[in-house]
Amino acid sequence: MNDTLSPASARTCWRIHPDDDVVVALKTLEAGEQLDLGAVSIEVRDAVPRGHKVALRGIRKGNEVRKYGWPIGRATQDIEPGAHVHSHNLATQLAGPDDYGEPPPHASAASARPGASRTGPTFMGYRRPDGRVGTRNEIWILCTVGCVGRTAIRIASIGSQRFAGRIDGIHAFAHQFGCSQLGDDLNRTRALLAGLARNPNAGGVLILGLGCESNQLAALLDSIPDLDRTRVRAFAAQATDDETEAGLRALEELVGVVEQDQRAPCPLADLTIGVKCGGSDGLSGITANPLVGRVTDSVTAAGGRAILSEIPEIFGAERMLLARAVDAGVFGDCAALVNDFKRYYLDAGLPVHENPSPGNIAGGITTLEEKSLGAVQKGGRAPLTQVLRYGEPVQRPGLALLESPGNDGISSTALVASGATLLLFTTGRGTPLGFPVPTLKISSNSALGAAKPHWIDFDAGRVLTGLSQDAAAAELLELVIATASGRLARNEHNDEREIAIWKGGVTL
Repeated sequence: MNDTLSPASARTCWRIHPDDDVVVALKTLEAGEQLDLGAVSIEVRDAVPRGHKVALRGIRKGNEVRKYGWPIGRATQDIEPGAHVHSHNLATQLAGPDDYGEPPPHASAASARPGASRTGPTFMGYRRPDGRVGTRNEIWILCTVGCVGRTAIRIASIGSQRFAGRIDGIHAFAHQFGCSQLGDDLNRTRALLAGLARNPNAGGVLILGLGCESNQLAALLDSIPDLDRTRVRAFAAQATDDETEAGLRALEELVGVVEQDQRAPCPLADLTIGVKCGGSDGLSGITANPLVGRVTDSVTAAGGRAILSEIPEIFGAERMLLARAVDAGVFGDCAALVNDFKRYYLDAGLPVHENPSPGNIAGGITTLEEKSLGAVQKGGRAPLTQVLRYGEPVQRPGLALLESPGNDGISSTALVASGATLLLFTTGRGTPLGFPVPTLKISSNSALGAAKPHWIDFDAGRVLTGLSQDAAAAELLELVIATASGRLARNEHNDEREIAIWKGGVTL
């Protein structure tokens, strides 16, 4: 973030990059208000809501408009200095798949990959027998099919009371799929559930099946050959007289195993974070997302892993990630993933730019390019070391790009299934949603943090009112470490935990 405005104007607007054609209003601006931009002064021509854009200079119809130093669309009419820049005079340039050319020259140096570090900050985590580290010591109840979702919830509720205090928690994650699915659609459901079963926050896993579903219990278990079977129990409800009692007996066995695990100091190299944004506004890209990017840089520099997803919300900003690919293979995988997702829209007869959402637009985001350029900042400057397809586990240190749509529930669940043990979720509009792992909510503006303190874990809006970016990033990293060490996130206090599965195929 590069604010080059005078101190007076910095209280009312913010320029992100010296080449930008617009500034972002930090408060509602009135028509006739003067903005002192150092060398020049402009008069605001229209009322401009907080988070929206004001033209710094005249822009001719058809010319590109820049924010973050990159094009965010083309002007659909002449724009005068001081004018409100939004959907009435700015439109996307996104169309279809792109040719991204050749990998950058550096993309053959294996030394670009981060390495594990045993120095620096540590957190108190649970090291599993396979060496991976969880931030929680829980038992997760997963379902092969939606028909036994309520049964799983009932077993978790009784078990939580019966075994209270012995482990960090028992949680059931119900869904509506697993039957009436075919081919790739069924495989996608199975891959997601297999990934959740592997997450190191689940010290033990109970997998509950029905018996007649498409997603057969045996096939699901076979798809997870690396799962520690001493920490797994599974049965089909149709094959037992009392499925609730069978589930409670299984939980008792699992608790006896899981309660032996204890927290121990672990380096940041053992941490895997998932980074996500939802309900973004015009301030997300200058407060919350860059701060999360700094945490991403800290974790990956120490040898840890960060996972970035929401592929439709990097359209228009993917070249920033491609430039950081560590080798030609990762470059090609990234380009293919982005273009595959564009074809996913086009094959459905939809434009690739069917985004931002109504809430994003109300918050000041005009085009998908603008939304994407703000969103990718959650990835910081970390090297892009791998590209994951839906349900694939993260393996290498550094930044991973994960296939999933932008939907909050689907993409956040996918992050957990790929191995994230803690989520950093930025938001400008607010949401109570939470997922299987601690989900830290970071507000882009202080008004949201004040209005929803029971949702928000960290107020990034303070960087607009005097808190330095370095100090804010240090605070956020400290919160991440404390949460990884056992401090409860707001979603955990509120018992907001759920999953969502990406369905794309036919239903029988």
